[in-house]
Amino acid sequence: MRILFALPGFHRFERGAEIALLSLAAELGRSGEQVTVIGSGQPREGTPYRFLHAGSVRREKLERMPRIPALRSETGWEEASFVPGLLGAYRPADHDVTVTCSFPFTNWALRRPVLGGRRPPHVFVTQNGDWPAISNDAEYRTFGCEGLVCTNPDYFARNSDRWRCALIPNGIDATRFTPGAAERARLGLPERGPIVLMVSALIPSKRVADGVRAVSHMPDAQLVVAGDGPEREAVDRLAGDLLPGRFRRLTVAATEMPALYRSADVFLHLSKEESFGNVFVEALGCGLPVVGHESERLRWIVGDDAVLLDTADPRAVARALGEAIAARDTLVPRGVERAANFAWPRVAAHYRDFLAEVIAAAR
Repeated sequence: MRILFALPGFHRFERGAEIALLSLAAELGRSGEQVTVIGSGQPREGTPYRFLHAGSVRREKLERMPRIPALRSETGWEEASFVPGLLGAYRPADHDVTVTCSFPFTNWALRRPVLGGRRPPHVFVTQNGDWPAISNDAEYRTFGCEGLVCTNPDYFARNSDRWRCALIPNGIDATRFTPGAAERARLGLPERGPIVLMVSALIPSKRVADGVRAVSHMPDAQLVVAGDGPEREAVDRLAGDLLPGRFRRLTVAATEMPALYRSADVFLHLSKEESFGNVFVEALGCGLPVVGHESERLRWIVGDDAVLLDTADPRAVARALGEAIAARDTLVPRGVERAANFAWPRVAAHYRDFLAEVIAAAR
């Protein structure tokens, strides 16, 4: 199959969506598919796919742009800046199927009419939510696809009557996200005391500020936040008030993430509406106990191998973090075993079958 993946941040940013889809593209390329990736970064040596550059403006530079329909956030503005280059690099006849998780502009560009020919069928991945597929308001009524990959059972249940769907989770590199020795000194982390780790964009839905409030009730604990976003200054101010000397915010390369997980004592993620949450599986794979917000969706991922609760009360979250640390000997082996179910070769095999089905149906 000739498969095209397109996303503004490919080869430029190490964000959740970019990591997930690029890992999938690489796995499909290694298995013999003909894969092309279009992004705003630069080619890298040794990739099992062809990379094409299409420039974009960093979303951090667009945080103060006006909010209007189809351009409702800095993410939308970033995507809009990517489309001219995407249209220049995209040759519909060169591909059997296209894949993205970005709407509206990338979805529109990949589905544009082709004069004197046919465009390839398009597969949309609900990596960032299924709202384009279920909403008929404003620009969302223009959404379309020939295949919808639902990253959790909720999305599959509410979309399977309307779209050709497949329920496929995200994956992890099971050769990298494994237990190992902590590397606190090398990463510049405190060598004493428990470390609570959050890996998250600093946006309201991720509730990083609530993580600060929770850890403030753990007198000896340090909070380390790996991520960036528009709430960075507000989070830093709150941490300065509630966690003086016990807070660090950093950005690390994707290659350093396993070491960062291994260097913490417990992982905390407070988003209530995560489409999938690769970070949960990555943390489990590295032998890190997980604490998160109770939901059927998250239970589908972590089962009984994590501590889940209603996270509205910071004191209750602090208690759950302490319980997870105390239960490491029980939680860690179960979590490592569970994470192996999400290895990319297994996940890519499901994608391969679904993409072939979509291509066959379009002929």
